[in-house]
Amino acid sequence: MSTANPLDILKSALLLEIRGQAFYKKAAQQAENQAVKEFFESMAAEEVRHVEILTEQYKAVKAKGHFIAPTIEETPTVVADAVLTDTLKQNISAAGFESAAISAAMGMEERAIKLYAQRASDATDSEEKGLYKWLAEWEGQHLELLARIDREVTETVWNDNNFWPF
Repeated sequence: MSTANPLDILKSALLLEIRGQAFYKKAAQQAENQAVKEFFESMAAEEVRHVEILTEQYKAVKAKGHFIAPTIEETPTVVADAVLTDTLKQNISAAGFESAAISAAMGMEERAIKLYAQRASDATDSEEKGLYKWLAEWEGQHLELLARIDREVTETVWNDNNFWPF
């Protein structure tokens, strides 16, 4: 990937983020519980921010031929302990749509992390390297949150149904 055109990488990244945003918006629309709806809406909003940052970089690379220092001081707004409430966990059924959406979202986040981490590793431009490292970390936090929700919902179902062998 090291010889890939930076504009092509940015296009791929933008597509991942736009798809993620659309997915989270649709999941929010389908959610029947308000806490679950708000969770998916917050994830969609974070994808919007990623699109803005990547669009800014695309325009800079296209016009100037290089990455610019992005405005990425903020950290992810989704904080696991604040989001992962008992209400949220109780309203995500392990066999329902929301749980399937969590699983699908994990796959999307994994793809984004892979792209961003690889590009951060391959990039020689310090601004590009920093951008992709930051995005990989942010998507990594999304993945950790989604995995934690998935684990806790699964454990709840196992406990409720006495699936534990001991």
